[in-house]
This record gives sequence, structure tokens and C-alpha cells, in this order.
Amino acid sequence: MIKKTGLAISLLAILAAQGCSDDAGKQATAPAVTVKAETLTVKAVEIPARYVTSGSVTSDHRVMITSRISGYIRKLPVREGDRVKKGEVLVRIDPVNAKQTLVQAEADLADARADKQRYEALFRAHAASKQQLDRVRLRYKVAKSRVAQARNHLGYAEVRSPVNGVVVEKRMSKGDLASPGAGIMSIEDPASLLVNTYVSEQFVSRIHVGDSVDVEIPSIGRHIRGAVRQVVEAADPVSHQFLVKIAIQDGDLHPGMFAQAGFSIGKRKALIAPAAAIVSRAGLHGVYIVDAKGIAHYRQVRVGAKRDGGIEILAGLHDGDVIAWHGAPALQTGVKVQ
Repeated sequence: MIKKTGLAISLLAILAAQGCSDDAGKQATAPAVTVKAETLTVKAVEIPARYVTSGSVTSDHRVMITSRISGYIRKLPVREGDRVKKGEVLVRIDPVNAKQTLVQAEADLADARADKQRYEALFRAHAASKQQLDRVRLRYKVAKSRVAQARNHLGYAEVRSPVNGVVVEKRMSKGDLASPGAGIMSIEDPASLLVNTYVSEQFVSRIHVGDSVDVEIPSIGRHIRGAVRQVVEAADPVSHQFLVKIAIQDGDLHPGMFAQAGFSIGKRKALIAPAAAIVSRAGLHGVYIVDAKGIAHYRQVRVGAKRDGGIEILAGLHDGDVIAWHGAPALQTGVKVQ
């Protein structure tokens, strides 16, 4: 009895398997669903080649404020970020040494003036020679010049701004000892701005003074047209890159902002697909490719920038591929495109 039951089960399994294989054969031979859609044969086209580098906004006019005399800083009212006007007092220095120099020079001048008057009287009385008088007169001129010089140095106790600008760096504070040539602060003119960036030695020969440059400032979401001001011909010995300065004008920019510069360096081949043909799924992009039999297949692609109403395809497509979109009903893998 057990053997008959096992045989019956085996026969049922064989019949079921034959039925499944018949169904699979029918599905395989079933005609694909036909979909009407727009199609395009992708062809490589020439587009402008761009080389993008990063840099920073800086002032074309940066001034280091220094003192011409030695002395302790008595007043320094400005701070980083303050705007200053041309002629505004930035630093006041205690001019002790300059005052002493002026006192000594004035004393020497008084002595020289007295000698000059005395020898002029002696010369008129024929008691002094012309050579002696000339020597005394020369000493008087030197003493007079030293007094003028000492007074000028005393005027240097007030350091004034030579330009309209913004204080971007402050190296000293009230009470510090200032000395001739030592930097106290830096001022930049925000009306004259540059973008400093470094260019690879591979592309520097294609960049020239006067070339138009697309400058992007991500922090304010702004695109600005700039022009190459200077290409420094000496490369950095470590990075082997060349400094390029780009002139820009925009009232919302400030020195120190991050910038990206896009240089046009000729032409290159690219594949452009209509924006409507790009399918986005969970952050990934793809298109439907139509094969030689007219069957659609979904393929992932890597997209680039928008160009002339389309989107550049960086990877996933080849020259001559046929793509489809706007299917009715919706496109999916395996349907036949009409």
C-alpha cells in the first residue's frame, strides 16, 4: 500500500513539473508589451572644456601699517574688521625720543644762529675772513635742517591710514613698543579684489592674461565673471603649480572667501542626453536604452552639468546608443519601444 501511494505522488510531481515548464515556455514566447516613446540616438558633440580650481578672494591693494619712530603705543582704537578712511588716525605713539631729538636740534640751531650773527658782525668789521663766515653759515643751515627733520619725526607719532579699507590683521596692541619698519596692522581695500588660485602645469599654457573666467562663490551662491589679471610664470617647487590672479568686482565679496574658478581650455567630446530622459531612483540616475530588437533596458548612468537644455552623461552611455523616454504606458525593462 505504501509503495502505491509513493508511486502516485511521483506521478503527480512529474505532471506538475511538465505543467510549469509548459507555462514558462508560453511566457517566454509571449510577445513583449509595445510602448510608444520618444527616442534619440546619442551622438558625441563638441563642448567647451573647463578646468576648475579652488582659491580664495584677496585684496589687490593690501597695505602694511608701520611706524617711522620708536616708542610705546599710546592709543590703537581700531580692531580687525573695522572700516577706516584715508587720513584717519590709526595709531598714536609716545614720541619721547623724537621730542628729545627736537629739543637738541633746536638748541644746536640757537647756538648756530648766534655764531652766524656774531661772525657776520665780525666780517663787516673786517675781523673775520669770508671762509670763516661761510663755515658758520653752513653750520647754521645744517642745524636748521635738523630741526625741520626732528619736527617731521615728531609728526610721525600719529600714524594715519593711507587708503580707504578694512583692517584685516592686527599685530600690536596698546602698550607695545613700536619700532621703525615693524608691522602694526594690515589694511585691505575691498573695492579692488582678486581671486588667487593655483593651476596645474598641464593647463597653464592654455591660460592667458585677459581670458574670461567663471568664478563661483559657494558661500553666497554667486557666479561672477572675472578676467585673468596675471599668470605668475614661476611654479611652486613643491606642488609644481602656477599662481593665477583673477580680477573680480562684486560688492558682496570679502577678502578670505572661498572661490572656485572655471577656466575655458578648449574643446572636448561629450554625450548630452535630454533632461527628460534621465530617471532618478533613490538618488541614482539612469536611462532606458533601446537595443537592436527595439527592447528597452534600464541602465544606470553618471550625470554631469546641465548643458543647452540637456545633461552631460559622464559614464554609462556610448556614442550611438538609442535612448527612450516619455513612454505610454510607462517604460520598463523588457517592453518593446515603438
